[in-house]
Amino acid sequence: MEIWINPACSKCRSALTLLDAEGADYTVRRYLEDVPGADEIRDVLDRLGLEPWDITRTQEAEAKELDLKDRTRWPRDASGREAWIEALAAHPRLIQRPLITADDGTAVVGRTEEAVRDALSRQAR
Repeated sequence: MEIWINPACSKCRSALTLLDAEGADYTVRRYLEDVPGADEIRDVLDRLGLEPWDITRTQEAEAKELDLKDRTRWPRDASGREAWIEALAAHPRLIQRPLITADDGTAVVGRTEEAVRDALSRQAR
């Protein structure tokens, strides 16, 4: 299991606390320092079953600078998918956190205790 975190994020710290309490075997990735490339983002999106705009933090300053709310420039369909992925790779602060990849090939956005427990339930024991 790998968890993508921003150490300054309270949701990330809560997820790590829960993983530790449950004795989970995991690897931490500080994704603002170890920035995922477009291929990695595509892989995580496939594992999540989500689209890039579903995991984009649209309230971040970078999102406002890019004008991500403009659906003409940033369509939320197949025609805009690659542009969204490239934006996430270029501006990792826009990626929702924490992201947890599970051993069974799936992933979850671990913003709640329930989501983190869901990822834990997918771990090979």
